[in-house]
Amino acid sequence: MDNIYLLMIIALAVLAIADLVVGVSNDAVNFLNSAIGSKAISFRTIMIVASVGIALGAIFSSGMMEVARKGIFNPSEFMFNEIMFIFMAVMITDILLLDFFNTLGMPTSTTVSIVFELLGAAVAMAMIKIWSAGGDFTEVVNYINTSKALEIILGILLSVVFAFTIGAIVQWISRLLLSHNFEKKAKWVGAIFGGIALSAITYFILMKGIKGTSYASQPFNLIGGMTISDFLEVKVWYLILVNFLIWSILSYVLMVLAKVNIYKLIIGVGTFALALAFAGNDLVNFIGVPIAAYQSYEAWSVSGIPATEFSMSILATKVPTPTLLLFLSGMVMVATLWLSKKARHVADTEINLSREGESKERFQPNVLSRGIVRLTILISQISLLFPKSIRKKVDARFEKPVLHLSREKTYALPAFDMVRAAVNLMVAGILISIATSYKLPLSTTYVTFMVAMGTSLADRAWGPESAVYRVAGVLNVIGGWFGTAIIAFIASGAILTIISFGKGAAIAVLLFSALLLLIKSYISYKKKSKEIKAVDSLRKAESSSIQGVIEESTHNIAKVIKRANKIYTSSINGLARQDLVQLKKSKKQVSKLSKEIDELRDNLFYFIKNLDETGVRASNFYINILGYLTDITQSLDYIAKICHKHVNNNHNKLKYNQIKELKQIDQQLEALFNSTKEAFENRSFEEIGNLLGNKQNLFNMVAEKIQKQVARTRTEESSPKNTTLYFSLLLETKDLLKSTMNLMESYYHEHDSSIEPARIEE
Repeated sequence: MDNIYLLMIIALAVLAIADLVVGVSNDAVNFLNSAIGSKAISFRTIMIVASVGIALGAIFSSGMMEVARKGIFNPSEFMFNEIMFIFMAVMITDILLLDFFNTLGMPTSTTVSIVFELLGAAVAMAMIKIWSAGGDFTEVVNYINTSKALEIILGILLSVVFAFTIGAIVQWISRLLLSHNFEKKAKWVGAIFGGIALSAITYFILMKGIKGTSYASQPFNLIGGMTISDFLEVKVWYLILVNFLIWSILSYVLMVLAKVNIYKLIIGVGTFALALAFAGNDLVNFIGVPIAAYQSYEAWSVSGIPATEFSMSILATKVPTPTLLLFLSGMVMVATLWLSKKARHVADTEINLSREGESKERFQPNVLSRGIVRLTILISQISLLFPKSIRKKVDARFEKPVLHLSREKTYALPAFDMVRAAVNLMVAGILISIATSYKLPLSTTYVTFMVAMGTSLADRAWGPESAVYRVAGVLNVIGGWFGTAIIAFIASGAILTIISFGKGAAIAVLLFSALLLLIKSYISYKKKSKEIKAVDSLRKAESSSIQGVIEESTHNIAKVIKRANKIYTSSINGLARQDLVQLKKSKKQVSKLSKEIDELRDNLFYFIKNLDETGVRASNFYINILGYLTDITQSLDYIAKICHKHVNNNHNKLKYNQIKELKQIDQQLEALFNSTKEAFENRSFEEIGNLLGNKQNLFNMVAEKIQKQVARTRTEESSPKNTTLYFSLLLETKDLLKSTMNLMESYYHEHDSSIEPARIEE
């Protein structure tokens, strides 16, 4: 039985490495986003600076490991075997939870997740102990550090509100003073801004990056025999003033003599500072529990006392973490930073939410986001109370330079400028430093994210066309944060309960299950991230002439017709065989096609802007083509949905004659679609003309089937559902044919401009 604890230590060591990987993948967003979003420095330089910060922070992080030992629960209330079960439950939950958020691309707090996992597992173990002893469940407070848990919950709420508000205020003032033409300002203006920003970041490095280390409690003669920790608390304003003077002078000298862009320097130093603080303080979230478990095992293994009787009061004492373990952990974090694609996926979420202008909006608006936007617009009307001249001057400071670029080229531009990136880093550093000095628990993820959102709002990055989407995104992320705490608490408690009763067998099953889930998540994400646009995907029009648009449109028409053929056939076959899986697949295929056509429609503004002076005909043609493609997709969507609904509701199967007639229509449509696809692929206008000449026969065929069903309904049909479905399919098929013919006719007539296109009015 004793060997189980050694095996658990080995398992925890492996879990620690995995937790480092998933943890860094999520928390990299905290220190990379400002630099990546502003494109102030190259991506390679950003990664090197962040890597150095992580490596140094990890080596100096020993002092923060106490949180895992005694920060959440009272270790003296638990025995060695119970502590090991708690730690195992926490690590399994943490890895799965963080990987889940990484896959979604949602930034969450590793601090909150580990704290609530420790809390959930400790509460579950305490209740099991109380239940076994026949005690009162109110005694659970004796096992838990309730005051710390309350501080953390309060810290979550305050950090969200304060970070957003202060970030917005500082950004508004900075933009008012510097405008978007900040690089053309006098050198002394940049020097003062550099002095403020760099002194704030430097104090943050001292406060958050060094104060939490073991070296901070040692006295040094250089600072009058005081410890670093005491010096930072006593000489606050002295340090700030000296830092400001030094950095302001140095900034001016660098700008004048070395022609250094001070904003790039601020972003580089800020990235290093946040990376340093992240590794120095958040490393406990990933390896604190395994190290506490290892040190517990060391103490128990030499005691000679049974695991069920060995009190863990030893965890209440301060035990230094071996530097080698910290160094190795730092190397794993650095390697993850360079190799993890999920880290960049998480970073994209925040960058796109704070991006200037339009982006591909990931989140859909909801009632709350719309309400908040309306309320904000209403509040903004207060500005009308100020004189018009003042409002005009303020608006001029926020006016962005106009660049006439196509939509694809705008994505190559920075998501935001260097002033906003510098403010993000500066404000985040100041807030975290203040919280640290007052010993307030704070999540670096919450602060950095909410500061970025506040600066985006103040900088007018959320315009009328993007505000509801961005606000919805922020609400989704915040909801995920609170969800993290709840899920971590419940899941960790549940896993602890399973381990407590199942012992070694339960641990083995849980570890195996966790491994399978991680492998499945990795394979799924890798498949998704490597998914190159399919051969049948649609292309956005980029030509500026009618000839070019006609040529480009043939590709889209051929691909839509090919996919429409597959979807229609799949829907009819699925209905005939009552195959619910196939019908679900058809719904997904038509949904994907619809989204791609929607993207083409979203690109319409940029397409028209890009046209030359003779491009009016091209725009009319392109708009008509998009309209017909949309009509085709809507018909397919309706057909797929009603087929799926009929089978899903377990209604009577269509009769043999009905299925036979639908298959006949499907065969005729398949022949039409295949010929149409080939005609567009080969640019064969003669073939398109031949297909148009046969259109009446196709409509007559559908009309004949409708008349047959009318006769059946009057004499032999007994199922209202079947009748409704069959008529719906025939009528929608007729609309599908009409849209397809209109599409071909528009294309055919546009190629021969002497013939005016005419819509079919069957």
